Amino acid sequence: MTGYKATELGIHSEDHPGISVLRYCLKTHMRNLVEEGADWFVISGQAGMELWAGETCLALKEEYPGIRLAVLAPFLNQSEHYAEWMKGLYERVLSKADFTRAISERHYEHPWQLRQKNQFLVDKTDGMLMVYDEETPGSPRYYLEAARRKRRTSSYPVQMINRFDLEDASVDMQQQNPDYWSQS
Repeated sequence: MTGYKATELGIHSEDHPGISVLRYCLKTHMRNLVEEGADWFVISGQAGMELWAGETCLALKEEYPGIRLAVLAPFLNQSEHYAEWMKGLYERVLSKADFTRAISERHYEHPWQLRQKNQFLVDKTDGMLMVYDEETPGSPRYYLEAARRKRRTSSYPVQMINRFDLEDASVDMQQQNPDYWSQS
């Protein structure tokens, strides 16, 4: 599971209203994946969509106790430059994950570690759920490129959540509010 970094979405605090929409949309898609047989969800712990996806996976364990979360960071001390609120989320997700490990057992040295992470995660997973809109490029495109390379030689489904899916999720959330239907 991957997607935009928080800063790429203009989210700079944990009380941003868009986070609840992102979580709601992730939960819907993740439920569908579990119903189709997914039992492991894997993130690298990147600040933003990946941590919200990890948090959502952990919340879904109440409903689906058999699902598992793995956090495979690209390098040691990944969160050292995260904003404080994001560091807290990172630590909470890491502490409750079923499996954690750094892919490169070194501190950050070079962008090759990020490319290595993308390729490693694509190689070790059966598919990808990503929050990404190709009309709004960002860091997830590197994951997408690795996924497309893998798809040349094998089946590797990529399920994208785009801005239209997020708009639909926002409307669904509003309509679930009992006050929504009593407004004139």
